[in-house]
Amino acid sequence: MTKVLLSLHVIAAILAVGPVAVAASMFPPALRRGRAEHLALLHRICRVYARIGIAVPLFGLATASALGVLGDAWLITSIGLTAAAAAVLVFLMLPGQERLLAESAPSGRLAMHTGIFNLLWTTVTVLMIVRPGSTTGV
Repeated sequence: MTKVLLSLHVIAAILAVGPVAVAASMFPPALRRGRAEHLALLHRICRVYARIGIAVPLFGLATASALGVLGDAWLITSIGLTAAAAAVLVFLMLPGQERLLAESAPSGRLAMHTGIFNLLWTTVTVLMIVRPGSTTGV
């Protein structure tokens, strides 16, 4: 069962977080280039996949529970970073995109928030692979 949960967790991360990371990264350049026709689609991708993305931590917690690592420092750190990434997405990126859709004015702040989101997810991914203190040798 653990392998199934881990597989679902990884698949959910790839299929949910990946599109948000890519679409959100494309939003500021599209705005700067005046590609208004793409902005609504990119925002919709971010919004829809953000909702689907809730599966990532749910499958992750189920996997961690099955593996008995819920108290491990690397996992607790990953949970905190995931919560921070979710907060950046929900409270900064999505509202920033909505505001810019109405204004159509370039914003370096949105690009910064997107970079922070991507950096947080990159850090979580590295922690999930390296797992400090792991005995797997990875």
